[in-house]
Amino acid sequence: MPKLRMEAVRLVKYRGWSTRQVARYTGFNQSAIVKWCNKDPTGGWRRIETKSSKPDHRPKQISDDLISEIVETRLNLKRSSEVIHKVLKEKGIKISLSSVKRTLDRKMLLKKRSPWKRYHAPMPRPLALNAGDLIELDTIHLMNGNRRIYVFTLLDVFSRWAYARAYERANTMIALDFLKRAKRKTPFVFHHLQSDHGSEFSTHFTERAKILHRHSRVRRPNDNAHLERFNRTLQEECLDNLKPDVKEINRALPKYLNYYNTKRHHFGLNLKFPVQVIPSY
Repeated sequence: MPKLRMEAVRLVKYRGWSTRQVARYTGFNQSAIVKWCNKDPTGGWRRIETKSSKPDHRPKQISDDLISEIVETRLNLKRSSEVIHKVLKEKGIKISLSSVKRTLDRKMLLKKRSPWKRYHAPMPRPLALNAGDLIELDTIHLMNGNRRIYVFTLLDVFSRWAYARAYERANTMIALDFLKRAKRKTPFVFHHLQSDHGSEFSTHFTERAKILHRHSRVRRPNDNAHLERFNRTLQEECLDNLKPDVKEINRALPKYLNYYNTKRHHFGLNLKFPVQVIPSY
């Protein structure tokens, strides 16, 4: 728009067109062309910027002191708008919740949902009565200098059978490749998957995996508690002793996973091995 206004003024003052003719040519009202010409004394050599529609005076405008109080409360508590509104109310400050949200939004202190993330419909958690009834998936992030290494992990809740593999990137296609490799290794069929809301386990992953896929509840790490515990064990007993390199990790993982699945006693299995509770193994 600033450039278009400049070109319209130039047609009038430099090329000698009438304001009516320029209005027909640009599709704007003639009165708008006249106003643009009055704003630009240079004859079409300056961009006419768009002015803010914000009014100069608002009778119910929030004071600067109240804005500072909202921002300071947010930075100190690091809580949601609802909590901040409640705290301000307890201090005797009368302000609406929408005003608190607008203030935090203007100060870039709100965590907004990404417009690119698709909604994940809630799904009841299935009971793990047999091997493959509930498979948990997750990703461990390791640092190699300024580069990240992603270790995809998988665990069957019923048998505690686990699988892992390292990659240099994490996206939907790599997650599908990991799932494909895991299915080749497991002695049972996957019936239900569960993961967090990471981008690698997006709705596209759900559609292409062709297996029932449940996303864990937001801010509920206990939903994936079995796999979170395996991730910690994997890091303490294997990854922490290795150089953060994809090839080296993938060379060491098969040996450790064989020990974990066939020789390591599990309290969750009454000190049995995962392979001992898989009927078809």
